[in-house]
Amino acid sequence: RTGRLQQRYEGGCRLVAGCIPYRFRDYFEDDNANSAKVVELLMINSPSGPGLLFPKGGWENDETAEEAAVREAIEEAGVRGDLMDFIGYYEFKSKTHQDDCCPEGLCKAAMYALFVKEELELWPERSTRTRSWLTMSEAVESCRHKWMEEALKDFSTWRAKM
Repeated sequence: RTGRLQQRYEGGCRLVAGCIPYRFRDYFEDDNANSAKVVELLMINSPSGPGLLFPKGGWENDETAEEAAVREAIEEAGVRGDLMDFIGYYEFKSKTHQDDCCPEGLCKAAMYALFVKEELELWPERSTRTRSWLTMSEAVESCRHKWMEEALKDFSTWRAKM
């Protein structure tokens, strides 16, 4: 999808949806049979500057926030999986997405946890995006935006309850 004709707005904010894609990796300590599952998070580069991001984008009038989050994961990161739970809403100011409906660039993101089951070889933004699987601490250090760090902390709290 391209363009902003179907973009949702609420109270002067552009509504976006995204996800924190994750998977489990086996971790073996001292080559013994006792293994633990390590959570890895998928982040993507930003074509407009340094740092890494979670896939997110405009939530359109003809889809739910969940559908938009899944679509963005496919378009930007080239992954499919199971949308697990809602992590939270996060407000931020976009420097690159100011328009007539939202001249201040205010955005409100609905973020979800996405358990990745498939990495696509071909996806819409593969020419401008690079995927990186990171540990939790690496992801925190790599986050481009403070609001994504907050979402990551909430994701960590959500994971601890599982």
